[in-house]
Amino acid sequence: MRLPPETRNILSRLTGVIKDVLFPAQCLVCGAFFHHDLQNKSCLSAEVLQAGTAPDFEKVMAPFLCRVCSKDFVAAVSPMCTVCGIMFQSREGEDHICGECLTSPKLFGMARSLGAYERALMAVIHRMKYAGKVQVARPLGKLLFFAFIRYWGISRIDLVIPVPLHASKIRKRGFNQSFLLVRGWASMAEALKIELPFIKVDGRIFIRKRWTEPQTGLDKKKRLKNIKNAFGVSESAKMEGKRILLVDDVYTTGATVNECAKVLLGAGARRVDVLTLAQAL
Repeated sequence: MRLPPETRNILSRLTGVIKDVLFPAQCLVCGAFFHHDLQNKSCLSAEVLQAGTAPDFEKVMAPFLCRVCSKDFVAAVSPMCTVCGIMFQSREGEDHICGECLTSPKLFGMARSLGAYERALMAVIHRMKYAGKVQVARPLGKLLFFAFIRYWGISRIDLVIPVPLHASKIRKRGFNQSFLLVRGWASMAEALKIELPFIKVDGRIFIRKRWTEPQTGLDKKKRLKNIKNAFGVSESAKMEGKRILLVDDVYTTGATVNECAKVLLGAGARRVDVLTLAQAL
């Protein structure tokens, strides 16, 4: 006999509560065991999207972080650079172009990030990349999807491309974290009844041609040299005239995404913008 929907919902909640009590979650940042609110599932909704507000990091990450650690998140807010998106130390004034972007003009149009590369967000990114905690890619991807809609809407981008990893790095790590962040965007749009028929996520037409040293720890000059000529395009025809959103996990100096933009524009793209989870301060 098929149970009524109300009964099924009650049983589902009860099962969830019992599971949470017997098997509490472990915080990915501090390692503490904790219980999270199973009823808190409405933080990603069409209403939130229409209101133009960002989903609450604490609520979205509730199954993975304890309350103390989830509160330790610094969102990217104005005033910031109108080009690279870096937040200014002064919390007063309007958005304007930073000195770095004035002296070293970027090839991409605009870069934006979800938050600062420190505290909880940095720890979660590290767990995902280096400890294989890929389960956080979906909630982080949801937060990033809302950031995409917030800054670009649904009519300013034609193609979403994750920054590629070299084949040897993928074999070693087992995944490309940038691709994991965007692979669920189509289903998210469908669930929220957002029509994005013209926006495609493609992780195959932009490739990493050669292995490079990790950019961490390199100064600006060495970063530029390290990443030069590292990328290529497998199908230029798919780039022609496209407005591309390049997605990565962290924006540090912009050397990597700027090199990517150079290659994509050279292949015929009309414009390249950048969206990352975190922005190094």
